[in-house]
Amino acid sequence: MNIHSVMSLNAVARKTRVRDAEPPPAPKRDAILRAAIDTFAERGYFNAQVADVARAAGVAAGTVYLYFKSKDDLLISIFERSMRDGLSRGRESVANLEDPPERLRRLARGHLARLGNDRNLAVVFQVELRQSTKFMERFSSTLLREYIGIIRAIVIEGQKSGAFRKELNPTLAAKLFFGGLDEMATNWVLSRRRYSLVSDADAIVDVFVGGFRAPRAARPRSS
Repeated sequence: MNIHSVMSLNAVARKTRVRDAEPPPAPKRDAILRAAIDTFAERGYFNAQVADVARAAGVAAGTVYLYFKSKDDLLISIFERSMRDGLSRGRESVANLEDPPERLRRLARGHLARLGNDRNLAVVFQVELRQSTKFMERFSSTLLREYIGIIRAIVIEGQKSGAFRKELNPTLAAKLFFGGLDEMATNWVLSRRRYSLVSDADAIVDVFVGGFRAPRAARPRSS
C-alpha cells in the first residue's frame, strides 16, 4: 500500500468519525426537550433522572447526551427556548401597534396565553426553575433582562406620548409589570381551581395603567 492509499484511507476514516459524531435530526431533540418538560413537571426537577426523560421520549439514555450535556443542560434549554419564543412572539405582537397601553395589553395576553396553553411548561417555568439560586442569578442577567427591556421600551414610549407619567422610573415600572404577570402565572399553577390564565391579562394592564386611585368626581360648576 503506497502513501497515497494510506492518506485516502485516513481521510475516509476522519469523515466517517465526523459523520458518526453528528447528532440525530432536530425533531428528536425537540421530542427529548418536550419529554423533559413533562417529566420535570410530573416528578420535580430534583427527583427526575435523565433516564426518566429518555424513557418518556422513547429513546436510549445515551441519545439524550448527544444533545444535552446533563440534566442541568436540559433545564437551561427549556428556559432558553421558552424565553426566545416569548421574545419573538412578544416583539411580533406589538410591532404594528402605536398605543402604549394596548401594546402592554397585547404583550400581557401573549405572555399568559403561552403558559396557560401548556400547564407542564408553566410548572417548570414558574416553580422548578425557581428552586436554584444559581439558575435564577444566571437567567436574570440574560434573556429575562431582554424580555423586561421590551416592556421598558413601551413604558418610555408611553411617557413620550403622554400616556404614562413622566416621573415613572421605566426600569422599575417594567419589572413591576413583569412581576404582576409572573405572580398571576405562579398563582395559576399552584391553584386548585381551573380557570383561564389569559383572562387575568386585561385586569393586570388596567391596574398598571390606571393605578389604584379612584377617579375624582367632577366638581359641580358654580353658577
